[in-house]
Amino acid sequence: MMRKALLTLLSLASLLLHFEILEATAGNEDRILAVAENMEAAFKELEDYTCDVEQIFYQDGVENQRYLFKFYFKKEKKIRVDFSRPHSGLTIFYHDEDSEVTVMPLRSLGLKFRLSVDNPLMKTLAGQRINQTDMGYFIKFMFKNLRSVKQKENDFQEDNERVEFLFWAMDYIKEKFPEKYRISISKKYWLPIRIERYNLEDSRLEVTHIKNYALNADLQDKVFIP
Repeated sequence: MMRKALLTLLSLASLLLHFEILEATAGNEDRILAVAENMEAAFKELEDYTCDVEQIFYQDGVENQRYLFKFYFKKEKKIRVDFSRPHSGLTIFYHDEDSEVTVMPLRSLGLKFRLSVDNPLMKTLAGQRINQTDMGYFIKFMFKNLRSVKQKENDFQEDNERVEFLFWAMDYIKEKFPEKYRISISKKYWLPIRIERYNLEDSRLEVTHIKNYALNADLQDKVFIP
């Protein structure tokens, strides 16, 4: 009799724990959705922005390559990227819906040529195309995966300056492989300031630091003309 009662209590405790985990996960998804909605609202108010980016790629968990560049964006999806490391002087220009980018290997020389957006030379080490790099694309990526991918660990942190959380998603390049992201969002701009990408074995794949945002800086069209 006592054994039966003990088993019943254990079953009830296990069931309660299960519901607590489900409730925490649901609460986590709601909080991430609220962040994504704030990001979407902030992006709608933007006409253009610039930022400085440091992108670090890892192989077997060890740093492999590091890139530094200045990123320019203007609606509707005009993009310019000025590299300072490792290809100092290299600039890439892209306009929305264009199948090619314009490349200037050395800005000071004025030499330029065109390459397909799918050319491996125009992709990051992870395979990301230039038309997958702006914040509008990233926000759509978040909404899509919040709808389709179950959020697992409950690790949502917030202070006066930032929000940080784990985010489960299909990879942002081909949408074929599940991955885990740790994302930090500035509450001043409601834009990301750090994005870490991991595989399911928890091995680090990529870290992106974003700083020195300049929003609605009245970027002229000529900035995006090679």
